[in-house]
Amino acid sequence: MRIFDPHIHMTSRTTDDYAAMAAHGVQAVVEPAFWLGQPRTSAAAFVDYFDGLIGWEPFRASQYGIKHHCTIALNPKEANDPRCREILEVLPRYLAKDGVVAVGEVGYDSMTPAEDEVFAQQLELAVRFGLPALVHTPHRDKAAGTTRTLDVVRESGIAPSYVVVDHLNEVTVEEVANSGCWMGFSIYPDTKMDPDRMVAILQRFGTERILVNSAADWGRSDPLRTYATGQAMLAAGFTDDDVDKVLWQNPVEFYGQSGRLDLSSVEPAETYAGNSILRGARA
Repeated sequence: MRIFDPHIHMTSRTTDDYAAMAAHGVQAVVEPAFWLGQPRTSAAAFVDYFDGLIGWEPFRASQYGIKHHCTIALNPKEANDPRCREILEVLPRYLAKDGVVAVGEVGYDSMTPAEDEVFAQQLELAVRFGLPALVHTPHRDKAAGTTRTLDVVRESGIAPSYVVVDHLNEVTVEEVANSGCWMGFSIYPDTKMDPDRMVAILQRFGTERILVNSAADWGRSDPLRTYATGQAMLAAGFTDDDVDKVLWQNPVEFYGQSGRLDLSSVEPAETYAGNSILRGARA
């Protein structure tokens, strides 16, 4: 089983997670920019974070044979913080860089006027740079948030095929399926979706335009939930080709639209900016 996790926050994970992922077939990941729990106090904090997403984190992933790409954006939660809004002026510099395969995460957290404005601005950037967009739907009032999301997507003029609407569930999937956008599902230990519920959705809607991710971050989450979903698919009668379609081919197709997806073999360097993931003396 080969796995491409299209939404995982590896900055929050350990090297042991990378090792376990590689052992279970994860060969590529996309890490979306998101909030870190601790509020940022200035746009400068984003600059260091973005530099890590395009530099240190790909290096760290490469030590385990995993290709790392990222998406860049001001996330919905921090769109409400005036201290963070200045980063919108800096985003174009990062959206032009290799390894950045989409604008994201954008969308809604609390569905505020500030989120409306920042969401629309960043979809304009996606159109300008010819990049896909990774859209976060709110954890509260998800049905209304999904409808509102699709309205903004339509108003932006971005092609639906360039948009994945993420964190969907049984209540919201049909509306997104009918919109022509890609459907994203986060598989969690306790919340969002689980492997068996995901299998039921695949049985109903098929395998086209569906991305399955772990969205693993600093909270209770599991970077191997993509693998668990593949196993659940096989147990339910899906074929190896079906699993490969969902867990590999679909992410490649979606992010490949950026023209920046590089899945060539990994050749890890010993250090990045003079730093190594190793600790202690080596013989």
